[in-house]
Amino acid sequence: MTEQKQLLNRIIEGIQERKGKKITLVDLSGIENVATQNFIICQGTSTMHVSSIADSIREYVRKTTGDKPFNYDGYESSQWIVIDYGTIYVHVFLPEYRERYNLEQLWSDAPITEVPDLD
Repeated sequence: MTEQKQLLNRIIEGIQERKGKKITLVDLSGIENVATQNFIICQGTSTMHVSSIADSIREYVRKTTGDKPFNYDGYESSQWIVIDYGTIYVHVFLPEYRERYNLEQLWSDAPITEVPDLD
């Protein structure tokens, strides 16, 4: 398994550990002039849940791979938190903000994979 694939899997497991929902993988690797190769998009049910999911991702990935994000932002309002792992940007949204920014539609020319919710 490549490092990239392992990191993607660990991020998804970190999301699932805190019951993050509607996980979507957007593969940007075939698109020119993008800042990253992949987006992982998910959502929580409240600002507390959003920040809890983001914390879980950062802690789980660090524990299982040793990787730390280059940066992260959005904890002030916890409506949309982005975590930058270089080749992967993780977006954790409140549902209404996910709908508003609609990243899946914005990058609809990229292959998109839905990860089924665990429950």
